[in-house]
Amino acid sequence: MTEWTLGEVFDAVADAVPDRTMTVCGSRRSTFGESALRTRQFGNFLAERGFGAHTASDRLERWECGQDRVAMLMYNDLYPDVLIGCLKARVVPVNINPRYTSQEIRGLLEYIAPRGIVYHRSFGPALAEVVDGSAELKGSVELLVSVDDGTDTPELHGAVSFDDAVAQGDPHRRIAGSPDDLLMMCTGGTTGRPKAVLWRQGDAYVSSMNGSDHESAEPIKALTALTGQSWFAASPLSHAAGTWTAFSGLLAGQTVVLYDDRGAFDARSALEIVEKEKVLLMTIVGDAYAGPLVDEMRKRRHNFDSLMVIASGGAATNAVHRKAFLELLPHATIVEGYGSTETGGMGFGRSSRGAEVDTFAPMPGGSAVSHDRTRLLKPGDDEIGWAARSGRVPLGYFRDREATDRTFPVVDGVRMAIPGDRVRLADDGSLRLLGRDSLVINTGGEKVFVEEVEEVLRAHPTVIDALVVGRASERWGQEVVALVHAADEAQCPTEELKSACAESLARYKIPKQFMFVPSIQRLGNGKPDYRWAAQQVQARGAVLS
Repeated sequence: MTEWTLGEVFDAVADAVPDRTMTVCGSRRSTFGESALRTRQFGNFLAERGFGAHTASDRLERWECGQDRVAMLMYNDLYPDVLIGCLKARVVPVNINPRYTSQEIRGLLEYIAPRGIVYHRSFGPALAEVVDGSAELKGSVELLVSVDDGTDTPELHGAVSFDDAVAQGDPHRRIAGSPDDLLMMCTGGTTGRPKAVLWRQGDAYVSSMNGSDHESAEPIKALTALTGQSWFAASPLSHAAGTWTAFSGLLAGQTVVLYDDRGAFDARSALEIVEKEKVLLMTIVGDAYAGPLVDEMRKRRHNFDSLMVIASGGAATNAVHRKAFLELLPHATIVEGYGSTETGGMGFGRSSRGAEVDTFAPMPGGSAVSHDRTRLLKPGDDEIGWAARSGRVPLGYFRDREATDRTFPVVDGVRMAIPGDRVRLADDGSLRLLGRDSLVINTGGEKVFVEEVEEVLRAHPTVIDALVVGRASERWGQEVVALVHAADEAQCPTEELKSACAESLARYKIPKQFMFVPSIQRLGNGKPDYRWAAQQVQARGAVLS
């Protein structure tokens, strides 16, 4: 079978439906044909400056990269065009979270060592501070490309505007790439420094973007006759979950509506977009999006007849919100996806009104391995194992041999991706997700998965959000502590929260302390910020509630 680069797939779609709207973001609407030309010219602009692939993949270790890298410090607008343009030049685009602090941006840029940086203009001052303050970056970054974001922020000295870069690129030259060319996706870094995951493009297309191997472009083009509906990717594309879902749509010929994320997520604006663009499918990231959307749906009337699917991935969605969606949209299906930057999609659960599920049906290659990572678990095995995926998985972590060997081991002769989530394999073969191993609290010899406690707390009628972390304890080793954002603290006494936990959880899982906070801090992609939570607990000490 023939593998494909992402640029080749995109061009095949554009050849089939050049006049179809490809992306909508704020006031910008681009067709597939317009973006195909724009990405080709930008790719050639890079190539004409010597950017590209320099070392063949068969001469590299799994954690090495022989291609130039271009960092993308961007909002959603034009993000797909820049990413595809880089890939067409055989350059590796690298996602940078635009909500990182200057210190975090500097650390990540020094790690990935980009030769160029594409940034929305408002990030210019912070970027100049980062690059000028780092000898490593001043020595490696030779190209800055700015994207207009409607602000009056001055252009950085020596930077080229994206429009000028495109205008300088050859509109005709097509650079032959390889399915071995890399896509580098940085993890969210919820508990530690982000790592850059190295995906072959041929694998990422199949594992993460609903693609497949084709002998010719005809199946790709034929698919576009069945697509063209509007998909709304509400989450930032600077995170893997956003990129996977948006490109699953784009590379199938769907019109992808991108949330204009220059400001914070606003549920009312998002729902107005759903109505205006007649969105068929909307993708979100867990409770950070689901909660506000449910609240807004209850406040005002909208026409959601077109909205048939709400898909959530990248972070857990509370069952309370799932039920609310099904009550408010009785015709819709709620799809909860499970996966990671290291695996792509691993499983999904489809819920409809009267038929809810709380497990994940494995996708091809999705499975579980034993605690000692020596064998695959079988349905019904009474063991807490590790979620795993085989087949089209990443090569490794950039510049990290040890982490590559640990996360991408060989089990029973098969190369696997084991990102660190603990699961049980149910009798029917479905995966029951227990939680991230790095977040497990070991209290008195018992293990507590924080997500299990958080789900109970978020189901309480007066709780808006909650995070659970461990705190050092002389008696227990660690003890469970909950940070709670309540609608009204007076209506949310700790004894009531303890009683709610006691109804569903073993005694050792009940938090020893409940700390009320004005809000729960989450990362830009909606995932919980457990580093922030741990800092809050440490700062507040051991004052009992």
